[in-house]
Amino acid sequence: MTRAQTLAPTRKLRLLHLHSSFNPGGKELRCVQLINAFGSGVSHTIVTAMAGAMDAARRIGPGIEWDAGAGFPSLQGRPMPSRLAEIAKAMAGYDLVLSYNFGAMDAVLAHTLFGQLLNLPPLVHHEDGFNQDEAERLSRTRNWYRRIALGRASALVVPSQRLETIALDVWHQPRGRVHRIVNGIQTAAYTATPKPDALPRVIKRPGELWLGTLAGLRAVKNLPRLVRAFAELPEPWQLVILGEGPEREAIVQEAIRLNIGHRVHLPGYAADPAKVVGLFDLFALSSDSEQFPISVVEAMAAGLAVVSTDVGDVGVMLARENRGFLAPVGDEGALAACLAQLAGDAALRGRIGAANRALAVAAYDEQTMVEAYRAIYARAIGLAAFP
Repeated sequence: MTRAQTLAPTRKLRLLHLHSSFNPGGKELRCVQLINAFGSGVSHTIVTAMAGAMDAARRIGPGIEWDAGAGFPSLQGRPMPSRLAEIAKAMAGYDLVLSYNFGAMDAVLAHTLFGQLLNLPPLVHHEDGFNQDEAERLSRTRNWYRRIALGRASALVVPSQRLETIALDVWHQPRGRVHRIVNGIQTAAYTATPKPDALPRVIKRPGELWLGTLAGLRAVKNLPRLVRAFAELPEPWQLVILGEGPEREAIVQEAIRLNIGHRVHLPGYAADPAKVVGLFDLFALSSDSEQFPISVVEAMAAGLAVVSTDVGDVGVMLARENRGFLAPVGDEGALAACLAQLAGDAALRGRIGAANRALAVAAYDEQTMVEAYRAIYARAIGLAAFP
């Protein structure tokens, strides 16, 4: 009898999510999107390697059953057999295990080593990109570890063409295991014009123009680079950075050093980007590494032109009209020149923004993404359809 055949038709599916952190970020917010889309017929246990890092869970909708996996073995530590065996035993009793990024790779290895012995549920792994330590060059040790750990995964889901290539050619995953699903959002929610006071502590005043970005304030996002590229824009322009993280002070100090502290604003994390992104007049991304950044999709849905470092899939995500405004990662002069050109041409910004909006609606809507994940998860469990 298959695992799917043992599922009682009236009980909820039980999903186990294994994250390094569940504070708001691209993969975490996508996970919340899916949890909410699956509805009350599925229960979720969310385990994080970092104690207390659960802020993204605040966006889980009412009526969704979830818990924080109290007592689950730590996802951090040396991959000793005894520790991996304890992690594997803790996976029993669920219908599907969902692991995310390298921070959960010990659990993926535990599943590969002990899954058959313990009759564990299937596992689907998700890789969304790299931190600063692998932004320029992948770690040979981690490549090897991923290749071994993923040996018995039912599926490996990636959001970008670059990660798909890495999974196939570097991690040597079989073609049938790797699935590329681009990130999606509720594009219709981005059509309304936000109120000038939609953000805390910052009000858009008449005559102001806003260069905006949404990003975790982490080193890999290289937001001091954006401050420097912005510095030469004329006085009506303000830089608004939405997000939280450990690099906040470095960003503030760079703005002060350049004597533009009064024009650089960090109002914090935006719980609902659809209600604020439309305040921007131009969107920018300054990262050292990305894959398929959801913030770019949000900017496109809001009808904005985008200036970005040429990272991940950004060059193919954008409308054709916008693709000339990408700068090599290390070329701050090129990034500043792209910003200056679009900042000085409102009509060009409007044409590019309209093209980006049309592409976002056609290709990056949330419903398309949700159905793709439903199909992967249903196939892993052996169900005809996922709730």
